[in-house]
Amino acid sequence: MAKNFKQPGTTLDVPAPADVKSGDGVLIGKLFGVSQISAKANEMITIDRVGVWDLPKTEAQAWGIGDVVYWSGTEVTTVASGNTKIGYAAAVAINPSKRGDVVLSQ
Repeated sequence: MAKNFKQPGTTLDVPAPADVKSGDGVLIGKLFGVSQISAKANEMITIDRVGVWDLPKTEAQAWGIGDVVYWSGTEVTTVASGNTKIGYAAAVAINPSKRGDVVLSQ
């Protein structure tokens, strides 16, 4: 392996940008992950950057498998404008529903 390899990057240790709970979506710049632990702002947390996650979604949207999804800052949405792409819908989500399965992509 190359000598400059650091880590796989599937998880990263980062400072919490705000108070977070375990399972919350975390966005730092354009870097998105799901927090493994609860912490106060600026405490170190580990975020998962891959996998399929059950996350809060815009209730009044229906998703099809493979739809591109974005983080609005508080929930996952299919609206691209002003939001950060985080992955794809991993399952159908009906309108209305408060949560959806998301496969994170890098």
